[in-house]
Amino acid sequence: MRFWKSLTAVPMAYCAAFVLGHAALADCTPKHKFSTIEAGTLTIAVTTYAPYSFLGDGAKASGVDSDIATKVAELECLAVKPIAVDPAAAIQYVLSGRADIATGDWYRTAERAKVMNLTAPLYTDQMGLYSKAGVTKVDDLVGKQVGTVQGYLWVEDLKKLLGANLRLYPNSVNMQQDLKTGRIEIGVDGYSTGVVAKKAGSMGDIQVTIAAPDPRVKATKEAAQAGFPYAKANTAFGEAFDADIQSLHSDGTIAKILTSYGLDGSAGDTGAARLLQ
Repeated sequence: MRFWKSLTAVPMAYCAAFVLGHAALADCTPKHKFSTIEAGTLTIAVTTYAPYSFLGDGAKASGVDSDIATKVAELECLAVKPIAVDPAAAIQYVLSGRADIATGDWYRTAERAKVMNLTAPLYTDQMGLYSKAGVTKVDDLVGKQVGTVQGYLWVEDLKKLLGANLRLYPNSVNMQQDLKTGRIEIGVDGYSTGVVAKKAGSMGDIQVTIAAPDPRVKATKEAAQAGFPYAKANTAFGEAFDADIQSLHSDGTIAKILTSYGLDGSAGDTGAARLLQ
């Protein structure tokens, strides 16, 4: 479940930071020319989905996505204006012209690309293995009682590989509970989900590792790529963002942002842009 926090709790802090941000950008020269919904401002629909997107202290846009967006804004001399939204409404904010982009680990999918554009890949959503032994290979799952969460890219491949030894769960919490009580021996879930759970102290002695590439499970070799959704018509915006994202990959900034939230910097090695079908 994702929750969101209203900006109304901190209006004065937000306004002060916003005004100061505009003043600091007065002598800045943008890397590219493109339009935003509000001139001189990057408006972000911020969902709450740690560690990728949330509102931090002073209603600051925080998380991996938000930090990357803020770096792009700095390159383009834009102030950042966060708007707290429910995840179910975030895409509509972009489609309706109320936000330039949305944050929250948005997958680059063919279906989504029909109605909006998606920036160059930011990172991949890596498949994680959860176990007391710290297993790292798909081979380690064979012959074990394994659980995973419904809806992930790897589910169908694991069904073929593990058969009746694979148990499906509606959410991560239920899977983690059975893992801790020994009903299953290994869990398979998003690596970032495990990082957040470990940081919260809810995983006990369970270790979370990134699954090594294995041709039997396609998601270990071609994980889902995340990007920023933006308006279909604003091609100049997308070209600028894509160039800036590439620059942030090249200079190591995105890898540093990932590691600052406890994720593995290798998630920034996205490979060529692709859409999930």
